Amino acid sequence: MRAIMVMFDSLNRRMLPGYGNTWTKMPNFSRLLEKTVTFRNSYVGSMPCMPARRELHTGRYNFLHASWGPMEPFDDSMPELLKTHGIHSHLASDHYHYWEDGGCTYHTRYNTWEISRGQEGEPWKGVVGEIDIPESLNSRRQGNDGSPFVRQDWINRQYMRKPEEFSQAKTFKKGMEFISANHHADNWFLQIETFDPHEPFYSPQQFKDLYPHDYRGPHFDWPSYSRVTESEHTVEHVRYEYAALLSMCDAHLGKVLDLMDAYDMWQDTMLIVNTDHGFLLGEHGWWAKCVMPFYNEVAHTPLFIWDPRC
Repeated sequence: MRAIMVMFDSLNRRMLPGYGNTWTKMPNFSRLLEKTVTFRNSYVGSMPCMPARRELHTGRYNFLHASWGPMEPFDDSMPELLKTHGIHSHLASDHYHYWEDGGCTYHTRYNTWEISRGQEGEPWKGVVGEIDIPESLNSRRQGNDGSPFVRQDWINRQYMRKPEEFSQAKTFKKGMEFISANHHADNWFLQIETFDPHEPFYSPQQFKDLYPHDYRGPHFDWPSYSRVTESEHTVEHVRYEYAALLSMCDAHLGKVLDLMDAYDMWQDTMLIVNTDHGFLLGEHGWWAKCVMPFYNEVAHTPLFIWDPRC
């Protein structure tokens, strides 16, 4: 048996075909509907990023006894259990929390793993001295480290201009290389995991062009975790920026589906497409997650599974 899990971060159920959306451009998520079971009652257990992943590894609700933190020595980890039973597990990801303090005992549970750098404010490329950051971004978003977090993100973006330079593109390329190299083999589990469509909602222009709209305000693609104080026009703009990044996710998902078609893997390979939680895009007067009650926009998640055995 082989299995592929494609995991996104902050994937909104209400923005996907199969869950009632008709305006986002998502042809490959529509392809999923032809094959997979589309779950209607999938909800978060532990939030946000690393608690959700600890739950994925262990099958236990994380927040009953711990907050954001590493895998513990007493934890039974799913990929590690596979490893001990002769199933090769491989992780291809750009979710940088895996290799920073607080998350750095997760990726080592896999037999092999690959990383792609540069998401959000990850300390990636070094630029010393003053740089020009849009004032609206610098003053609006205060990340884990305050303004240096925003500064580093703006530096990282300068190294992701072409579509193939984006972290997500590199991550999926690594995952597809694993599929191509091992599609004849048995007994493996591949986890392709991208930080997208997590904020900031930065994507190549070709995906922004799918959602033309008249916006003349300041640069704004990174809402803070707070109440909405922006105009309806700005909220609409952010939703389109999110949708553009979502369409980028859709395009890369399609490449995985294409490989499954090309190698006739639907006969003997499980496919799981999932997320850790959703994201508020102005609904209920809020941006983001965690600081407000867990509305269904955050807690009710999409989930698709293809199992060739049934």
